[in-house]
Amino acid sequence: MSGDILTERGHLFLGSRLKRLAERMQADVAKVAEAAGLEIQPSQYSLLATLDRHGPHTIGELTQAMQLSQPTVTRAVSRLTEMGLLEMSRLHRDQRHKTISLTAAGEAAVARSKLMVWPQIEAAVQEMLGGLSGGFLEQVAAIEARLAEQPLNLRAQAAAEAGLKILDFTDDLAPAFCDINAEWISAMYRLEATDREVLDHPRARIIDPGGAILFVQAEGLGVVGACALQKTGEGRFELTKMGVLEAARGRKAGEFLLRAVIARAQAMGAQTLYLLSNKKSAAAVHLYEKLGFAHDEEIMAQFGARYERCDVAMRYVG
Repeated sequence: MSGDILTERGHLFLGSRLKRLAERMQADVAKVAEAAGLEIQPSQYSLLATLDRHGPHTIGELTQAMQLSQPTVTRAVSRLTEMGLLEMSRLHRDQRHKTISLTAAGEAAVARSKLMVWPQIEAAVQEMLGGLSGGFLEQVAAIEARLAEQPLNLRAQAAAEAGLKILDFTDDLAPAFCDINAEWISAMYRLEATDREVLDHPRARIIDPGGAILFVQAEGLGVVGACALQKTGEGRFELTKMGVLEAARGRKAGEFLLRAVIARAQAMGAQTLYLLSNKKSAAAVHLYEKLGFAHDEEIMAQFGARYERCDVAMRYVG
């Protein structure tokens, strides 16, 4: 069996080897972006970051700022424009003098990336590079070995979940349950009577009838998220009142909490686990889908009328 010629002839094929390493890392970053609900390719992020930090640029200015070839920049701009993330000014007919800027959708995508992608990748890379020694090629080999042992996307997930801890309900945490959920519900919708009843009386409405409430605590921030399992029948639970404080977004606290709640529901003997949501909560719906929930017309017909805002009903299918 042939060996790895790029490694064996490291000096001769250094460029090819670094390109291979870059492709491996970008493939892992793409998985992190996809998990965050973003269709942006890793190779496009530097262009978006340049426009976000320095404002509108011409193609020529982007080429100079990013130290990339003009065809490479032009292709990236065209693709991001097709995606609705960039727009060109119409002040000049000459393509070279048209300025490129972020659209509202582009600004939103960058903001989401700053919360849910960039910090995790930076932390993962810093951890991966820690303790490297030796010459340059030895360090490249060590990075390749570390990526083979644990891909960058898994390192990013571990970095995001570092310092997170699950807490069970206590009466002392009842105010946090109310405040966390009131924050996101009020920001996106309006508090309905059924919301207020549960938030004001979590022990009576959730705990005592056989349900559960879990919290996620982040190191340095305290309790940042909460989620309830409300028993609605024998072996049947509604996953409800799940929220994470804005200050903790991007630390995977929501996913960490949701996995714990699903595991708790299974431990409690849940035969049917469902939730009710709204299409406006697109990030949350994406997370539910990622962790095994599927849209379900029967759940909608049976329980959807509970909330005026409900237009999404899902059942856990694993």
